[in-house]
Amino acid sequence: MLKKAVAVVMVLLAAVLGYAATLPATFHVQRAARIQAPPERVFALIDDFHAWGAWSPWEKIDPALQRSYSGAPSGEGAAYAWEGNRNIGKGRMRIVESDPPSRIAIELDFLEPFEAHNTAVFTLVGEGDATDVTWAMDGENTYLSKLIGLFFDMDGMIGGNFETGLANLKAEAEESDAKPPAPGGA
Repeated sequence: MLKKAVAVVMVLLAAVLGYAATLPATFHVQRAARIQAPPERVFALIDDFHAWGAWSPWEKIDPALQRSYSGAPSGEGAAYAWEGNRNIGKGRMRIVESDPPSRIAIELDFLEPFEAHNTAVFTLVGEGDATDVTWAMDGENTYLSKLIGLFFDMDGMIGGNFETGLANLKAEAEESDAKPPAPGGA
């Protein structure tokens, strides 16, 4: 009886491992929002990593998050590295494409707690007094991530963070848009 049970478990395990191998080699997560602010204002909040503290959903998770900036102050070549608690991990981002005010592409490297190399793209389309913003991330599904994906899919793991980030970006851009100009026009 024990031999049959072990054989069944081994067959089921082989089936799960085999099925994981058939999963897609890449993933794509995407969310979008409409922001009542001009594309230039929204673009500036994304194109400058120093501004991410106001809207990025990950900035609030670890109050002791350590950040460092390098390269250009904003736009292509700007880089941002972080090191945080186990919920944030360690990694870096670098803007590899900045096309004002419509597109920003970011090379995104996670170093801890797992290594991954992804691409994030923000696309902005002006529509009257509003901007439609799409935030997408693409990456490779390694065999390990395919196994994890059997229980937790990437969209489910980070899609909610994208929604939170876009809501924060909306609040920040719309609040900035509503601020009166400083005295003296500065």
